Amino acid sequence: MSSPSDQSFDLVVLGAGPGGYTAAIKAAQNQKKVAIIEMDRLGGVCLNRGCIPTKALIEAATLVQAQKGLAAWGINAPLQNLDGSLAVQKAQAAADRMRQGVEFLMKKNKIAVFSGKASFVTDHAAEVLAADGATQTLQGNHFIIATGASFRSVEGLRHDHQRIINASEALALAPLPKKILVVGAGAIGMELAFFWRSFGVEVEIFEVQNHLLPIEDEEVSKEIERSYRKLGIVQHLGVQNLKAQNLGDQVELQYYEKDTPKTIQGDYLLLAIGMQGNTTDLGLEKIGVEVQRSYVVTNEYGQSSRPHIYAIGDVAGPPLLAHAAAHEGLIAVEHLLGKKPSLPRGIAACTYTYPLVASVGMTEKQLNAQGIKYKVGKVLWRANGKAVASGKIDGFIKVLVGEDQILLGAHIVGADAPEMIQECTLIYAQQIPWPQVAATIHPHPTFGEALVEAFMATEGKAINL
Repeated sequence: MSSPSDQSFDLVVLGAGPGGYTAAIKAAQNQKKVAIIEMDRLGGVCLNRGCIPTKALIEAATLVQAQKGLAAWGINAPLQNLDGSLAVQKAQAAADRMRQGVEFLMKKNKIAVFSGKASFVTDHAAEVLAADGATQTLQGNHFIIATGASFRSVEGLRHDHQRIINASEALALAPLPKKILVVGAGAIGMELAFFWRSFGVEVEIFEVQNHLLPIEDEEVSKEIERSYRKLGIVQHLGVQNLKAQNLGDQVELQYYEKDTPKTIQGDYLLLAIGMQGNTTDLGLEKIGVEVQRSYVVTNEYGQSSRPHIYAIGDVAGPPLLAHAAAHEGLIAVEHLLGKKPSLPRGIAACTYTYPLVASVGMTEKQLNAQGIKYKVGKVLWRANGKAVASGKIDGFIKVLVGEDQILLGAHIVGADAPEMIQECTLIYAQQIPWPQVAATIHPHPTFGEALVEAFMATEGKAINL
């Protein structure tokens, strides 16, 4: 804890998630005196109760699925004695280790860390309210708001933190229950559903849209729907009028499916229907920082309506992605240092379903809505040597290319999707014509070489299709 006598800083950062701590480090590297305020734990939701522990659970679930196929490789090891509680413990251990890393980085970069809830008292001063009731006021030339977002509720669907739980509470469930209902088929609901089902939990998903992962390209959604049916996850799509009620030892969900009222019960209900920015109780209204629909309004550099106050990450609105927040932190700091940072074009999204999903750019639906002409190139993994050799043939890679041979969107379902999307993001960001990509020799056998085939398929000239 920093000394209360030393409270004037070049930059004060509110929130120590991926965006906040990245911005703090960047400023400290540029010889700025920096303070960071965090009311919970360094690393934010992503590190402590989101990205990191969730991916640890996904790894456990993937190992379960892999074990089921070992016999085909001549490895006869029966699957028995699954213990989801141990997977939950290991996931938390991974989060703890990463948080310790962030603590080390704060010390290494001489960043003053203040524990407590932050709120503005003037546009150049923030008060820190500690858990014991003590207060301190930090003066700052610049501020970065990086307070993240919270799980959203709506009428009839509200977290009670007992039976109707959010993702953070879901991550801590141990031992695992018999049956869980999931409302919301976005990344959070879909990832946890995969983990739970792999460890024997009965899972039913409810989504008001007509597809799982509704913001992804429709072909991607349909592929995941097929996979989840094979896993035994029950899907209720296009449902309406959902209402949840805690019955004490169970939770009940009422809903309409094809205009028919239905009721179902489970041990818990994971409510994962979106997020809202953490802008309340920050004192933003008193200092003239504009907020719309719970998000701080910013320009392309992260500046709010008060130019010396920036907002980054989830609190500044979509895309609500950790890697986007971190990059926004770098841009904000470069800008407040007087530089003109390069702005990103395209941010990849990754969803750790089974199989994995990753995308960048536009979907076919979006292109059609805007009247943009495009060509489609698609390669099924069953046509890729590495996929066949490794037995990972589910899914595909799909590219959408404009008339000028520039990538408009890339969509991948398959084993290495989050790693493969990085090359697609570079191509998309730099607007590299696909023939230049095809002229680059990709090693064989790899999943990556399918990207070249997909581009060539847009002209009907793929070699191995």
